[in-house]
Amino acid sequence: MVDLRPELAALRAEIDAAVGRVLDSARFIGGPEVSAFEAELAAVAEARCAVGVSSGTDALLVALMALGVGPGDRVVTTPFSFFATAGAIVRLGATPVFADIDPDSCNLDPSAALDACDERTKAIMPVHLYGRPAVLPTPPEGVHLVEDAAQSLTASPVVGAAQCVSFFPTKNLGAIGDAGAVICDDEALADKLRILRNHGAKPKYVHALVGGNFRLDALQAAVLRVKLPHLRAWCQARRRNAARYRTLFEAAKLPAELRIPTDTPEHVYHQFVIRAPRRDELRAHLADVGVATEVYYPVPFHLQRCFADLGYRAGAFPHAEAAAREVLAVPIYPSLARAGNADSGGVDLQAYIVEHIERFYASA
Repeated sequence: MVDLRPELAALRAEIDAAVGRVLDSARFIGGPEVSAFEAELAAVAEARCAVGVSSGTDALLVALMALGVGPGDRVVTTPFSFFATAGAIVRLGATPVFADIDPDSCNLDPSAALDACDERTKAIMPVHLYGRPAVLPTPPEGVHLVEDAAQSLTASPVVGAAQCVSFFPTKNLGAIGDAGAVICDDEALADKLRILRNHGAKPKYVHALVGGNFRLDALQAAVLRVKLPHLRAWCQARRRNAARYRTLFEAAKLPAELRIPTDTPEHVYHQFVIRAPRRDELRAHLADVGVATEVYYPVPFHLQRCFADLGYRAGAFPHAEAAAREVLAVPIYPSLARAGNADSGGVDLQAYIVEHIERFYASA
């Protein structure tokens, strides 16, 4: 699905120098590398503040903590995302309240989200899934908007109280381990986030708040500083690959039920996700011919066993359930087109993938 080696090879000398710089400094937690990366990230995101944290999951957690989400509160979100979206809510003792997705974008339906709000709602947490910005609801007074932008860095500006991003290695901007950040325009909120990520201490050993160990390692910050200037070009390469897929799919003889993602100018294509009839059979066929695929995500939150006590049943969110049955991601990483001319012995990888999808349905 993702080959990180070309990206790392192209930047290896700079990454080695950055790692060496951290080792020579012997400052591994916080320090100038983290501060510099935060300033550079805020500039790229066109925001006032960026607070580096230990993962995208911890970005969600600490953002909700900073906004006072806790026991008795309700947070409206999508049932169709990576588990961290709902998991962060439950870890704080709050209750996730799900609303169905838009069937075209797979993002949270803003009208459904507003309908799910009540007097106990403390936040709405949309997800910019697959790199496509969600249409964001205007929350009721007193309700915070927290954006899960783990897959969509730079796809859209910060609109809500906070935008949470991930630097998991396979993200559009990936670290060499876990890392994340909270991006916001509120200096007071950013200061609170910095305190919470360090066990709630300010100054050291003096705790007005109970936080956690959500600190960004200097090593990850240094590597991300090397990669950050290339993010725009990598996103453009993903868009080019998406456009090529679109051309190939439109020329292929495929069932009308097979759908490709609708293009939008802001989409950064963290994933290129088709909606395929007989998805699991198609996936097995592609595996047989050497094509890696992934299902993001096979079980919506409301049908996960760990959330059974929330009382949802099958059929509660038909659009999310349909997506879970149909979505299939094919490779979209920036160097995919170049790999098709080199590593594959000259085979056009994108054409190969679409050709074998066409063959699968032709043989039915």
